[in-house]
Amino acid sequence: MNRQSIFFTITISFIISIILVIISFSILMIVNEKRVEHYLFEKYRPVAQMVMRYHFRKDIENRKFTEDLKSVNFDLITNRDIINKISYNPDTEVIAQREFKDILFRVLKLKDKQYLYLKKRNILFLIEDKEETTTDPKIYIILGFVIVLIALILSYLVTLRKLIPLKILKDKVSTLGDENFDFECCDTNRKDEVALLAKEFKRSAKKLQNLKEARNVFIRNIMHELKTPITKGKFLTELERNEENYEKLKEVFNRLETLINEFASIEELISSSKILEKKNYFINDIVDNAKDILMLDDNLVIEKYQNIKLEINYKLFSIAVKNLIDNAIKYSDDKKVIIKNEDENLIFENSGKPLEYSLESYYEPFFANEDKQKNSFGLGLYIVSNILKANNYHLEYEYKDNKNIFKCIKEEK
Repeated sequence: MNRQSIFFTITISFIISIILVIISFSILMIVNEKRVEHYLFEKYRPVAQMVMRYHFRKDIENRKFTEDLKSVNFDLITNRDIINKISYNPDTEVIAQREFKDILFRVLKLKDKQYLYLKKRNILFLIEDKEETTTDPKIYIILGFVIVLIALILSYLVTLRKLIPLKILKDKVSTLGDENFDFECCDTNRKDEVALLAKEFKRSAKKLQNLKEARNVFIRNIMHELKTPITKGKFLTELERNEENYEKLKEVFNRLETLINEFASIEELISSSKILEKKNYFINDIVDNAKDILMLDDNLVIEKYQNIKLEINYKLFSIAVKNLIDNAIKYSDDKKVIIKNEDENLIFENSGKPLEYSLESYYEPFFANEDKQKNSFGLGLYIVSNILKANNYHLEYEYKDNKNIFKCIKEEK
């Protein structure tokens, strides 16, 4: 593992934390053991002194001594067999032990009973404590240690799980330069910093992808749209040089300039996410500008709309209207288009055959060119879709009474 990696640092930090926790609980266990031992010694020391005092007076079998022990809830066991049975039982636990000169002091625990074990040379004393056994907090210390250890391990695993997308993201960033726009790693509903970083990466990568597509569309658009005026211009250069041909050639160059400006606007729209400047313009001004771009005769466009104002970007929206008019005329039976409106919604109608595919299919650049050139809308609807979206509109289509109806629907803010 890379020592500079954040995963290595976190792993080492958790290992150190676990070691410190183990050391801390080990010290706590030792301290607790000493504390319990001290407590038991202080508790049973008066009883041991009493036993030794009566023993030196040779009065250990005295009835008064037995009664004195019982009065403080202790019972002297004198039967040697019982003493051995308790002392040498494998289940008997030594919970405290001290030695004073020639006296061995032990506290034994068997099941729920506690015993004081005294041995001086070959003399044994076993005294049963009739009170409740001493509660050893060792079990609670062990339980606390287990809980803390599990919490540390779980926090480590959760932290790693949170950071694993960061490693995947790093790999995706390294391949982004090769135009590998894979965003699956960034699809998450989490709200942590890594997830937010992944979403920002996805947003940035999307912008780069759109920029790449815009460049490709821009080049293909130039090749597609400029072919006709360039061909016409080449043809005019072969003709006799007179005033009429000069004006036509000038018209071709004006058309080329208009197309180049149009393409630049479209490329900027698709590759940028900036907010468009919008103002209110009359429908009639928008339609007239679109007709001027197409250089159409007025009789090809039948205007049946109310001349109201629309809040749009004039330059780009005119390009969208231009493409809708151009497609409507190109694919109609009578080479005419009817323009209507319903409030702020613009409607384009033409007589002809219905679309063979869904409207969304035609949003792809040059869709159907590979199958059927005459059914292709080239870049028209692709451009229209992007421009309408930027102007808070969307496109809808229906076929009714042998007419294709394209509606630019204003979306609610």
